Formats: sequence, structure tokens, C-alpha cells
Amino acid sequence: MRVVLGLRRAACALAVPFAFAVACRAPARTDAAEPSSAPRALPPAVAVPPTASVAPAEPAPALLASDLAESAGVIPASAATERRTYVVAAIGDSLTDYRSQGGKFLRQLEARCPESRFDNYGKGGDMVNQMRKRLERDVLAAPPAAYTHLIVFGGVNDLYSDLTAGRTVAKIARDLTAMYDDAHQHAMKVVALTVAPWGGFKKYFTEKRGATTLELNRWIIDQESTKKAEFVVDTYPLLSCGEPQKLCDAFFEPFHDGLHFGPGAHDKIAQALFEKVFSDCR
Repeated sequence: MRVVLGLRRAACALAVPFAFAVACRAPARTDAAEPSSAPRALPPAVAVPPTASVAPAEPAPALLASDLAESAGVIPASAATERRTYVVAAIGDSLTDYRSQGGKFLRQLEARCPESRFDNYGKGGDMVNQMRKRLERDVLAAPPAAYTHLIVFGGVNDLYSDLTAGRTVAKIARDLTAMYDDAHQHAMKVVALTVAPWGGFKKYFTEKRGATTLELNRWIIDQESTKKAEFVVDTYPLLSCGEPQKLCDAFFEPFHDGLHFGPGAHDKIAQALFEKVFSDCR
């Protein structure tokens, strides 16, 4: 027996191929314990916690600026890439004319939109037919800038000139329509403002003129649904407090005539214009 084992060990020492090496291993001891077929538990120090194999949760998708704008009504300030530069012409009467201490709502918009431009073509005392001529001559004939929007704020001088100038709602609407159409032909969007409450202007206001004011304002409001005007801001309820035909008492200063209004009213108009039209301005 010892001779056989010796010969076998000699053969194994001389074998080169791997297959011989496998065959030449010493036989396993029959008295050793059989290994368990159950998987061995990892030591506590390296145990994998139950959640270690779970992939991290995907972060919630970021809302697009357009989604936020749609839900909140404004474009967020952080969405700088989506902001626009506006070039705006504003035409109107003394409520817009800087020389009549009007137009402060335009100054407010300039402060909110420092990279945009708001040109004031207001002229005190103008009726809408006169604004129409000035629009053609001063704004559209040789425009100093490529305007994106036209603000139209007028009509009150027409309404109390019904007897002296024969101004009717139909005539006012015709001239406003012509201005809206001219603006569209020059690739401008129209921002129409209704006539502000002027019932405290006792020198000229009458119940009949109050009724025609409401009639004209309804017509202006309807222009948004027909797309004659892209935007309408209704200043009539915006500037009244309790008495719908009259300005809020707080807006009477510094004029105290019931027609022209002070800085607080201009602030409200500017806020309404900003929220509805220019909230994404640069």
C-alpha cells in the first residue's frame, strides 16, 4: 500500500496539464463534517440593510415656468429666459398726458419693466376721433420704434360732448375700431381701457351721460371676446368705491373735480395692466 501511494505522489509531481493536477488531489477525509447547503449569514458588521438595494427615489420633475405662470397668473421672476422686452405706445386724453399730470400708470410700468419702453402720446382734451388722427400721424406714419402694443384710453371727452360735437356711442366705437385695426395692421396688440368713473364731474355729468358711459364700456369690454382688442382693462369698477359712477374719495386728490384722479388710481391701473399684459416684462 505504501508503494502504491508513493508511486501516485511521484506521478502527480511530474504531471503538467491542469487536468492531471485536479485528478491528483488527495482524497477527502471521510471523517470531516459535511458543509451545510444553507447560505451563510453575513457578519453583522457587513450586513446589508434592507433598504440598501432600493434605488433612490427619482426627484419630482421641476415645474416649467409656463406651468407656474398658468397656475398663478404671472410669470415667475426666475424665468429670465422667458421674459420679454415690450415697446408700447399709449394714446389718450388728459388722463394719459404727462403735461396734465396724467399717465402716472405708465411711469409705474416703466419702473417695473426697466428694459421695456412706454411712449406717451396722450393729449389733454382730445376726443377719440382726434386720437385717431394723431395715431396715424405721430405713431404709425413714422414710428420711432417697432411697437409691440398700443394702449388706448379715451372716450370721456366724447361722452360729455354729445351735444356740442354730436358724439354718440356709435361714432366713438367707429373711431376706436379704426385705431384697433390700424394697430393690428402694424403688428401691434391692442390694450383697451374702459372709461373711468366720472360721475363726480358735476359740471358735465348727467344720468343720460352716465348711461351712455356704461353702453360704451360694455362695447369696449366686448372687443376682447371678438379679438378686436387682445386685452381689456375695465377701469370703471377698478376705481370706484361703493358708488359705481364715482371715483373713490381717496382718488380725488389733487384735482377734486371728479374726473381726473390722483396717484392711487394710477397705481391701480398700472397693477391691472402689469398683471394682465406685462407681467413677463424685462
